[in-house]
Amino acid sequence: MTTTTPLKPTCKRGDVVLVLFPNSDLRTAKPRPALIIQADNLNTGLPQVIVAMITSQLTRTNHPSRVTILRSTAEGQRSGLLADSVVMTDNVATIIETAVYRVIGTLSMTDIEAALRHTLNL
Repeated sequence: MTTTTPLKPTCKRGDVVLVLFPNSDLRTAKPRPALIIQADNLNTGLPQVIVAMITSQLTRTNHPSRVTILRSTAEGQRSGLLADSVVMTDNVATIIETAVYRVIGTLSMTDIEAALRHTLNL
């Protein structure tokens, strides 16, 4: 069996990346797309990045903390996602940079920022 070694790509806010995203038990993880949500100028000196989970489970769409991405739109095409998906700003993680495999696309942050404001009550 071949395993994929994570790379350290240059990421910026709004990038859709393939990452090793932790499950809620914090003991297991699986590869999945995620969105870089941290500020580009955030320099903590730690090799980590803040991401929001992306899922293709469309039953999770009807909430103001979530943003639906449809592949049939220009935004969906730029995302690099393989299916209609939902960005879940209520499911974020701080992950080590080496858990980022690669950048697959990009998303506009306008709707994401509104969802983050709702999630964080800003």
